[in-house]
Amino acid sequence: MPVCYHCPFRGDARISSVPAERIGAAPVEALEPARVGRSRGAVSGPRIDEGYGATTLNATSNIIELRGVRYSVGGRTIFDGLDADFLRGRVSAVMGPSGTGKTTLLRLITGQVRADAGSIRVGGAEVGGLSRAELFEMRQRMGMLFQNGALLTDISVFENVAFPLREHTRLPERLVRQLVLTKLQAVGLRGAAGLMPAELSGGMARRVALARAIVMDPQILIYDEPFVGLDPISLGVILRLIRRLNDALGLTSIVVSHDVHEIAAVADRVFLLSGGKVVANGTPQELQASPSEIVKQFVGGLADGPVPFHYPAPDYFAQLLDQDGGRSA
Repeated sequence: MPVCYHCPFRGDARISSVPAERIGAAPVEALEPARVGRSRGAVSGPRIDEGYGATTLNATSNIIELRGVRYSVGGRTIFDGLDADFLRGRVSAVMGPSGTGKTTLLRLITGQVRADAGSIRVGGAEVGGLSRAELFEMRQRMGMLFQNGALLTDISVFENVAFPLREHTRLPERLVRQLVLTKLQAVGLRGAAGLMPAELSGGMARRVALARAIVMDPQILIYDEPFVGLDPISLGVILRLIRRLNDALGLTSIVVSHDVHEIAAVADRVFLLSGGKVVANGTPQELQASPSEIVKQFVGGLADGPVPFHYPAPDYFAQLLDQDGGRSA
C-alpha cells in the first residue's frame, strides 16, 4: 500500500510508493508531492522558504540565520551578540554548559520570545517581524520533540500522534489513520497504537512523541534534550531515528544536548555556546581537535577551566564569619 504524507508547507499530501516498513530508509526523491486541497482552506500555504517575503533558498543554503542576537532576562544577559547559521538538510547540534541558553535559543527561533536586538531569520523571513497569524503558520512547519515527551496522558498513543492532524487539518479519518500508522511504523511502535501513555516506557514515550513531531511532515525538526533519562538501548534507537528520519525525509534537524559522545555520532555540525556567544562551531571531529580551552573543558568534562564550577558568590570565609550567619546572602 502506498504511504501518504500530509505536507503543511505546500498544502498538499505527499503520495509515495515506498512501503511503510521502509520509510526509515526511503530516499528523499521518493517523497515527491502530489497536489491536493489543504484542510483549512482551498488555498495552498507557502513553504517555510516561500512566504512572508522570504528569499528563494537552494539546497545548500542556510534555513535559519542568527545575527548579533542579544537577549536578557531579569537583568541577566543570556545572549550577547550571538551569530549562527543552520544549514538546510543537516543535523545541527547546539551544546554548552548548563544555563548557557540552549533551550532559550529554541524559543527565540520559534518566536516564543523576542530578541532584544539582532536578527533571527527562518527560511528568509524575519521572525521578529511576523504577525501572530504568520508566526503560527511558521510553527506548523516545525516539529518539536520536548525534553519529557509531553504526551497527553488521557488519550491513546494513536490519538496523541493524530492530535496535530485533527487540530490543524480536516483530513478524512481514513487518511488520518494511514498517516498516524505510517509515522508509528517509522519509529517502530505501530503495535503500540492502542496503548495509553502510562503503559509506555520512557524510551517508548519519547518515540511516540517523535512520531507526533513528524506527523505534519515539518521542514525543521527540533529536539530539546532528546537523550535525557534514556537507557542505552533506547538512546541508541533515538540516535538512529534522528539520523534516519533527517536523511529520508529531507529534514533540517536541530538537536539541543550536552551529551558529547551521542552528538558526535549523529551531528553534521556542532555549535558550542558559552558567555552569550557561539565560542566554537564545526564538525564533531573538528571540535575534538580544537585547541580552545573552553572546548577542551566541555568535551573532556573537566571541572577546572574557563567555565567556573562555583556560582558567583561572596568570599567564602567572610561569609562564614558573617555575624548574621549568612542570612543576607
